[in-house]
Amino acid sequence: MSTKDFIEKDYYKVLGVPKDATDAEIKKAYRKLARENHPDANKGNPKAEDRFKEISEANDVLGDPKKRKEYDEARALFGNGGFRPGGAGGSGGTFNFDLGDLFGGGAQGGGGGAGGAQGGFGGGIGDVFGGLFNRGGAGTGTRTQPRRGQDIESEVTLSFTEAVDGATVPLRMSSQAPCKACSGTGDKNGTPRVCPTCVGTGQVSRGGGGGFSLTDPCVDCKGRGLIAETPCEVCKGSGRAKSSRTMQVRIPAGVSDGQRIRLRGKGAPGERGGPAGDLYVVVHVDKHPVFDRKGDNLTVTVPVTFTEATLGGEVKVPTLGGPAVTLKLPAGTPNGRTMRARGKGAVRKDGTRGDLLVTVEVAVPKDLSDDARSALESYREATEDADVRAELFQAAKGA
Repeated sequence: MSTKDFIEKDYYKVLGVPKDATDAEIKKAYRKLARENHPDANKGNPKAEDRFKEISEANDVLGDPKKRKEYDEARALFGNGGFRPGGAGGSGGTFNFDLGDLFGGGAQGGGGGAGGAQGGFGGGIGDVFGGLFNRGGAGTGTRTQPRRGQDIESEVTLSFTEAVDGATVPLRMSSQAPCKACSGTGDKNGTPRVCPTCVGTGQVSRGGGGGFSLTDPCVDCKGRGLIAETPCEVCKGSGRAKSSRTMQVRIPAGVSDGQRIRLRGKGAPGERGGPAGDLYVVVHVDKHPVFDRKGDNLTVTVPVTFTEATLGGEVKVPTLGGPAVTLKLPAGTPNGRTMRARGKGAVRKDGTRGDLLVTVEVAVPKDLSDDARSALESYREATEDADVRAELFQAAKGA
């Protein structure tokens, strides 16, 4: 939808509703008119088809609260359609404007009425509507837009302990930054010219659905809004050159292997006052010889003797980067049982810690002394009547 349409077309009149009509009244009027003028009900009638398009366009604006607000503001700002080609100048807020001048690149030496109005609006009406509808106007010719810097992605490898506790690591990055040879202008002499295609905005418009226009980066200046007359030999006229720098990056505690961290504003610098891009860091975590990780909890497997598992006792367990903890092993603890040491795991986002999950593994000795072997022989004789596999076979038969 062009700005000219907003000023010239009275969509309220098209739908036959007052300017203070409610949303329900607008919807009711549109449905009635759409049924009367629908092409299916008026086959071979081009006037009805044009009327249907006009009604649909009016509903597209007035039926959307945001578009309706913009439309009302535009018409209120310029005297409810006061710009009428060939109208009488100086009365009732109506000026003798040439709409081609208003929406073009600037004033063409016209009559006194047009010249006075142009002078009153300075850079042209496009500047006003560019701010009102967030669109680039024709009057923004010499105003190049700020550009956000590129996002950068890097990788870092941490030890298991660094990933759990957090670490500050040096990170060397290569990115595009303003060329030092031409001060980011792209021109060898530092005097680039405004791109004539996009008039310095870095964007060009194309037709979109519903009568509205869409914007794309200008292909001639590659979105910069400027063209170098004498391209810089270093950056080839782009205004950007490869730059390397080393940063100290803080990796938060509790990161996991493969996690992607976003650091806002730590990417490539922007152009013409634009914000810097973001830095994305992919974290790789080395394995630990003793500990592993399960979410916010750490895991460890602790060997125990047969007598400790059978008779019970106290077992010392190592922790990551801290003193050992002592766990009480109940008598008759089976192989593979997992116990919990609270608060000895990985750091959570809220600063608290997960738990350390301790799995018991009964160690079978490879070498036995004569006394130990004799004691085990005596134990075997004393427990000959106990069939530890009886339940297994019973369950197998039941199945």
